Amino acid sequence: MQAIYQKPNTSRPPSGPQGYPYLLRDLVIDRPNQVWCADITYIPLAKGFVYLVAVMDWFSRRVLAWRLSIGLDMAFCVEALQDAMDRYGQPDIFNTDQGVHAYTQVIGRNT
Repeated sequence: MQAIYQKPNTSRPPSGPQGYPYLLRDLVIDRPNQVWCADITYIPLAKGFVYLVAVMDWFSRRVLAWRLSIGLDMAFCVEALQDAMDRYGQPDIFNTDQGVHAYTQVIGRNT
């Protein structure tokens, strides 16, 4: 049995110009705090979901900070990033994957 409704098509790139170039394609990552990443996933529960955000260091593969939330808002993501920066300093590059909308920011300036 399956519900009949239009499901989001996240595999299709958005129309319009691409927002940001992917800066990590040929980058050699050879030290901690060079590149961090963050991702959000959901965990199904009996009555709803909780959302998990994790901030990781690409070089060491270490989870630097994480948060759970019952709502998908920005605050718990910002808290996790702030916690990681308070503990480990500021990375050179912070990369998040937004589905097909890849977003990479060099700390201190958008590129």
